[in-house]
Amino acid sequence: MTHEDPRMTDDTDHTDDALQQRLRALPRELAPPGDGWARLQAALPPRPAIVAAPLRTLGHGRSARRRLRWAVPAGAALAASVALYWVAPMTRQLPSQTPAAPSVLQQQASAMSADYQQAIAALPRVDAPEWRPALRELDDSAHQIHAALAQSPRSRHLLEQLQRTYALRLELTRQAATSATGLPS
Repeated sequence: MTHEDPRMTDDTDHTDDALQQRLRALPRELAPPGDGWARLQAALPPRPAIVAAPLRTLGHGRSARRRLRWAVPAGAALAASVALYWVAPMTRQLPSQTPAAPSVLQQQASAMSADYQQAIAALPRVDAPEWRPALRELDDSAHQIHAALAQSPRSRHLLEQLQRTYALRLELTRQAATSATGLPS
């Protein structure tokens, strides 16, 4: 079974010939008006000069982009801290309403913390100074979330924020260990 190309019909050939003739009739080159660029530039608002900064490299040939790979998780931790400071005052309880027993969410937070500590203990210990600021920021965020949970023991949002912070901290710790051992991440 053969398929006929739709461009090979007689109607198409006639249309193609007409287009080819019209294309041949066009001038080969068209020069813009002599003052066209000057008029265009005058119509545009002035722009500040943009100078591209070259990427700095470390002693081992790693680019600044790779060195700052921890910046994304650190930014996420900073955003989590800001969100915590914003949400914590809104969910604060009155001093007379402090519960005698830990709430279900506080118990879940304690269990989550124990699981997190076991997971961190299972990872190899590495010395990665370039990762320390981000790891410290995530640890501080976790402590702040725990403090906020003590003030607002029924805040599901804080429990979810703690879970995200622990997950981010574990992932960053794994990346630091992988980076220190030289394995691809």
